[in-house]
Amino acid sequence: MNSRQRRGVILLLLSVLCALGAFAGVLAVISDVNSKVGPETTAYRVKSAVKPYRPLTAGDFEKISMPKRWLPDTAVTDLAQINGRIAVTPLKKGSLLQSDMIVARPALKPGEQEIAIMIDAATGVAGKITPGATVNIYATFEGEKKGEPSQSRLLVADARVIDVGALTPINQQKAGSRATVEAVPITFALSPLDTQRVAYADTFAERVRLALVAPADGTPAPPAPGDRTYTLDKDK
Repeated sequence: MNSRQRRGVILLLLSVLCALGAFAGVLAVISDVNSKVGPETTAYRVKSAVKPYRPLTAGDFEKISMPKRWLPDTAVTDLAQINGRIAVTPLKKGSLLQSDMIVARPALKPGEQEIAIMIDAATGVAGKITPGATVNIYATFEGEKKGEPSQSRLLVADARVIDVGALTPINQQKAGSRATVEAVPITFALSPLDTQRVAYADTFAERVRLALVAPADGTPAPPAPGDRTYTLDKDK
C-alpha cells in the first residue's frame, strides 16, 4: 500500500468516525427531547364553535395527540365523559376540551314531570335563564266576570329549568291582529300539580312570565297563600 492509499484509508476512517459522532449526537438530542417531552396521550379539541346549554356529541370534537406532561389535569381524554353533558360557556373552535367546561344536564327527580312551554323572549329574562336555573312562574289573567280586576298569579315557586331551546319566531293572535314574536321553548321539572297549573296558564293566561330566582342555601320557604295572587287594588 503506497502513501496515497494510506491517506485515502485514513480519510475514510475519519469520515466514518465523524458520521458515527454526528449520529450519536442526533441520538443524544432526540433522547434529550424525549426526556423533556415524555410520552404522548390522547386529547380532544373543539372541531367547530359549540353553543352553550345544548347536548354535546362526539362530532363536536376531534381527536389529537399531545405530550402527557403538557396536558392539564382537567383535559378530557375519553369522549364517554361528554355523555349527558352540556357546555356551560361557548366553546371556541380549536380549544382543548376540559372537564370544567361541561356539566351534567339537569335530570328529573322521582315524582317529577317534564313540561315545555314557549316563553316570549321579552318576558322570560331573555338570555339569562339556563338549564339548572330556578325561576318563579307567573301568569296574568283577565277578570272572570265583567268589572272584576285582572290578576297576576304566582303559579309555581322555585321551578327548576332543565332545558332551554333555540330562539324561535312564532305567530301570535291578539286583538284581531297577528304578530310575529320571538319565543324560547323552556322545559321545567315539576310536580304533577304544578305541571297542570303551567299547562292551564299556557292555554288560558294572557301572558306567562318567568322571574329568575337567586341561588339560596337550604330549601326556600313556600309563599303564603295570600301572596300567590295580586290585583292592583291591593296597593291602594
